[in-house]
Formats: sequence, C-alpha cells, structure tokens
Amino acid sequence: MEIQVNGQWREFPDEATVADVLEALGTATQGVAVALDGEVVRRGRWTDAVVAKGARLDILTAVQGG
Repeated sequence: MEIQVNGQWREFPDEATVADVLEALGTATQGVAVALDGEVVRRGRWTDAVVAKGARLDILTAVQGG
C-alpha cells in the first residue's frame, strides 16, 4: 500500500503500524513525534496504530540548536 510520509509517497506492507513504518525507514525513536492524518500518535500506541492506505504520516524529529 502507498502512504504519504513527510510529503513523499512510499510503499509499505498492508496493515503496517506506525512502529513498522519507523523501523522500515530506520528512524530513531528518541526525540521523535508522529502525526497520522493530522492527529498526534502517542509513543505508547505506535505498535497498535495501523496506517491505512493513502494515509498521511508526519514524522518530526527534535533538533538542538542555538
């Protein structure tokens, strides 16, 4: 299935969860926030939150700076 990750269409297996997507992308889980179709997904739900075909997933990473 195709989903939109940070504005780019990507292919993932059907029934992939937020955790599956992050793992497939090699995204570190520390300092990361995820929104699924505009709704924040709490870290404790990443393994339960199934991403539907055509969904929009936004992955935000905290960065230090001055």
